[in-house]
Amino acid sequence: MSDAGGPYLFDVGVIALAHTEAPVREAALSYVRDAITGDIEAVVPYPALIGAHTVLTTYYGRSNADASRLLQNFMDAKRVHWYDRMPDGVVRGGFSRAGDANVDGWDGYYAQVAISEGVNTVLTIDDDFERFDAFDTEVILTAEEFAELNGFLGG
Repeated sequence: MSDAGGPYLFDVGVIALAHTEAPVREAALSYVRDAITGDIEAVVPYPALIGAHTVLTTYYGRSNADASRLLQNFMDAKRVHWYDRMPDGVVRGGFSRAGDANVDGWDGYYAQVAISEGVNTVLTIDDDFERFDAFDTEVILTAEEFAELNGFLGG
């Protein structure tokens, strides 16, 4: 995989999906592997890991201990740019973007981080980020894969 669309910001859903046994996880796992090896430039906000933990335990049935272990292992990736700040300007900008684009506060925050960090592409499993013009959005699942994931999750 090339880094033509990078740097990439990883959304919660991509991180969580990569750490599951879902039949469509390879779409997410390939990006996580490329980030770990440095084949792509990845930006991952720490709050996305906390969100991924919630998704793993709530929707994918992982235990708290298992989800914690998996995400701590991912945190050991030295080639990932770990965004570890939550400055006032980024949070306020995120709320402004959330209000303007009619998305939730977390998506507004991630959009503002992407802009602040010079991200070219946000990797996601839904299309909410397509409401922002400041970066490209790559929905990593096809409609068929998304339907398969929903079936796997019992939805």
